[in-house]
Amino acid sequence: MAASVVKAPKCPRRGSAKDLAKTPAVSEQKAKSNNNEANWNWWLLLATVFLITFATRFYKVTEPDHICWDETHFGKMGSWYINRTFFFDVHPPLGKMLIGLSGYLTGYNGTFPFEKPGDKYNETRYQGMRYFCTTLGALIMPMGFDTVYDLTRSHEAALLSAAYLIFDVGLLTLNQYILLDPILLFFMMASVWGMVKISRCTSAGGSYSLRWWFWLFLTGTMLSCTISVKFVGLFVVLLVGLHTATELWLILGDLGQPILETVKQVACRAIALIVWPILLYTLFFYIHLSVLNRSGNGDGFYSSAFQSRLIGNSLYNASMPRDVAYGSVVTIKNHKTGGGYLHSHHHLYPKGSGARQQQITTYTHKDENNKWLIKPHNKQRVAKDKLQLLRHGDLVRLEHVATKRNLHSHGEPAPMTKKHLQVTGYGENGAGDANDVWRVMIVGGKANETVHTVTSRLRLVHLLQNCVLTSSGKQLPKWGFEQQEVSCNLNVRDKNGQWNVEDNEHKLLPSVSFSIYAPGFFARFLESHAVMLQGNAGLKPKEGEVTSRPWQWPINYRGQFFSGNIYRIYLLGNPVIWWSNLVFLALFVAVFLYNAVLKQREAGLTQYQAEILLYELQHSQGDGQAVAQAEDSEPSTADLCSCCPSLEQRIKQEQGQEQELQLESSVNTPSPAMSLQAGAWLFVGWVLHYLPFWAMGRVLYFHHYFPALIFNSLLTGVMFNYLMRVFPKWIQHVILGVVLSILVYSFAQFSPLAYGMSGPLANEPNSTMHNLKWLSTWEF
Repeated sequence: MAASVVKAPKCPRRGSAKDLAKTPAVSEQKAKSNNNEANWNWWLLLATVFLITFATRFYKVTEPDHICWDETHFGKMGSWYINRTFFFDVHPPLGKMLIGLSGYLTGYNGTFPFEKPGDKYNETRYQGMRYFCTTLGALIMPMGFDTVYDLTRSHEAALLSAAYLIFDVGLLTLNQYILLDPILLFFMMASVWGMVKISRCTSAGGSYSLRWWFWLFLTGTMLSCTISVKFVGLFVVLLVGLHTATELWLILGDLGQPILETVKQVACRAIALIVWPILLYTLFFYIHLSVLNRSGNGDGFYSSAFQSRLIGNSLYNASMPRDVAYGSVVTIKNHKTGGGYLHSHHHLYPKGSGARQQQITTYTHKDENNKWLIKPHNKQRVAKDKLQLLRHGDLVRLEHVATKRNLHSHGEPAPMTKKHLQVTGYGENGAGDANDVWRVMIVGGKANETVHTVTSRLRLVHLLQNCVLTSSGKQLPKWGFEQQEVSCNLNVRDKNGQWNVEDNEHKLLPSVSFSIYAPGFFARFLESHAVMLQGNAGLKPKEGEVTSRPWQWPINYRGQFFSGNIYRIYLLGNPVIWWSNLVFLALFVAVFLYNAVLKQREAGLTQYQAEILLYELQHSQGDGQAVAQAEDSEPSTADLCSCCPSLEQRIKQEQGQEQELQLESSVNTPSPAMSLQAGAWLFVGWVLHYLPFWAMGRVLYFHHYFPALIFNSLLTGVMFNYLMRVFPKWIQHVILGVVLSILVYSFAQFSPLAYGMSGPLANEPNSTMHNLKWLSTWEF
C-alpha cells in the first residue's frame, strides 16, 4: 500500500543558496553595530546613575553635626578599635573595623565618647567615617544597574531599577550615617553582582579565563565580607549557593561536555566560594582579636581564660592563689557562654517578686559588688592565722563583701522563673540562718578534691531546699537594673548551674602565674561566636522601646527616628516606590505562575499531537511493516514542503542560522524568558532576606527590611520592562519617562525626611510636611 503523505502548509521561499551564504556576514555586521550602540548607551546611562547617586548621597552628608541613632554604638566601637580596647557586640567585627580604620585614616583620634544621640560632635573629625559609609552606600546603585542589565540586557530595566534605589529616601537616610547597614548592603550587592558576572562569563564559554577567576574570587571575597559584617549576610550566601548549584546542575546535564568538566567546575567554585571565604572570615577575626588586646567593659561576657589574654584585665599575667580556701575573697562567674558574675547590691526585690530581701543577680561587668567571702557553714569568721582549703562536698556560707549579707534561698518562687526558687541576700553583718548554707560540688569531682581558681567547675547546691544555684539568662525589669536573674533550680543537673572562681584573694596562700591557662586563637575564635550567637538570641525589646514587626515593613507602616532634636531625621521609605514595589512583586508572582502553567500545557499539547499523528499512521498503513516504515523513515523534503531548499541549501542555511544565533547571544538580545528568569532569582533573593525574620524571636527594627527592599526594587525594573515589551519602543520610552518623573517628584517631596526637617511636626496644620503625612502611624 502506498504510504500516506503528511502535507505541510505553503511557505514562502527563504532565498537561494547564494543569499543564504551571505546571511552570516550581514548578521555579523548588524550584530557589531548593535553591540557598539548598546555599549555607548550603557556607558552613558551608567555615568548618569553615578552622577545622580553621588549628588543625592553626599548632599548634606555631614549634617546634622550631632550623633544620630546608632552612631552612638558604631562610632564608639570605631573609637575602641583605634584605642585597641576590647568590647562585646552581637555582630562580627569587619564593619566596625572598617569604621575605625576610616576614622583613623581621616584624622579621628578615638577620644569622642559617643554617649547618646543628640550630642554635638563639635571639633571631632567624624566626617571621614560618614564619608566612608556613604561612599559604600552610593556604590550600591551602579552595581544594581549593571546587575539588572546583565540579567536582562535591557537598558530600560537597568535604569528603572537604579532609579528605584536612588530615589528612595529611606535608603538614602540609611546610607548617610556611621552605621553597619551601608557597609552590609554594599557587600551584599557586590556579592550578587559578582554572581551574575560569573554566570555570564560561564555561559559565554569563558570558564577558567583570568576574567572568570577574577569574578569568582571577587564574589567569594564579598560573601565573606557580608557575613563578617552581620550574620544576616548568611542569606546572600544561601542565594549565591542556590544559584551556583543550579548552574552546576545545568553543566552536568550538558551531554556535549565530559563529566570531568562538571568536576572541575565544582572544585573551582568550592575553592573560590567556600574555602576562600572561610579563610578570609577567620582572618578578619584574627585581626579583630589581635587589635583589641586591652581590657574593656565587654570582658565579663567572656570566660575567665579568655580574659587572661587582655592587657589590663585582672587575669592578664595574673598572679593569684591556685587553691581556694576558707577566708578567700572571690568573684564567682557563671560558666555558661556569656555568663555574668554573681552580684548583689543594696536594692531589694519589689513587692510581688517574692520576699522583699536583697537582690541577687548576675552582672557582666566587673565591679566591687561581685566580691564574696567564703566562710564555714558553722562559724561566723575564719581564724586569720589558720589555713583551710575548700574541698569537694564542703558546706559553706557566701557573704557579700559590700553589704555583709549572705547568699540565701527559701521556698518563695523566683521573680521571673516561677518554677525556680528565689535567691536573695539575707542577714546582718554576716549573721543569717540555716537557709544560707550551700554545698560546694566540683563537676566530676572526687572526695577531698581541692577547689582550684578558674579551672574548677562548681555547683552550689542549697542544703535545705536541695536546689542548685543557677543563672536563668532572663533579664530582670528596670527594678533589677536589667541584670540577669539568679534563681535556685530544683533540677540540680541544670546546665546553667555551673560556676567557676575567677578572682581569688587570700593572704596565706601563695600566688602562681595563670598565663598557662590563656587560650589560643581558635579557642577564642569559637568562644567569640558562641557569645555573639547567645547575645543575638537574647536581644529583647526594652521597656518602652519602639520596635516593629515584619508585616509592617513592606507596607511602610511606621518609620524610625534617627534624630529627634530641632533638626529632625526620620527613616521612612518613599511610599511611591515601596507601594509600587509590592504591586510589581505581586505581578511577578502572577505572571510567573501563568507562564509556568502555559508552558506545561504547551508541553502536553505537543505530546498529544504526537500521539494523534502516530495513531493516524497506524490506522492508515494497515500492517506493522508500514508502521515501522513510517516510524523509522523521514518524509522527503518534497513531500513536506515544495518550496523548501535542497539538502545543500539546508546545510548552508542551518550553518548561517547557527552563526546568527551565536552572534545574537554574544550581544545577548533581551527576551521575555531572560526577564522572567532574572525576576525569579531576584524574587528568591527577596524571599531569603525577608521571610526568615518572621521566625526570629529577637527584637526587630524597620531597617532590617532594606536588604530585601533592594531585591524588590531590582525586580520592579525587570517586571516593568517585561510588561512594556508589547508596546512600540517610543511608547515604552514615553511611559518610562513618566515613571521616572514621578519618582523624581516624589523624592523631592519626601527628601526632607533624609536631609533634615525643622519647625512643627507633620500632624500640625501649619507644618510644611502636613500634606505628606499619608498614614497616621508616620511620626515625622
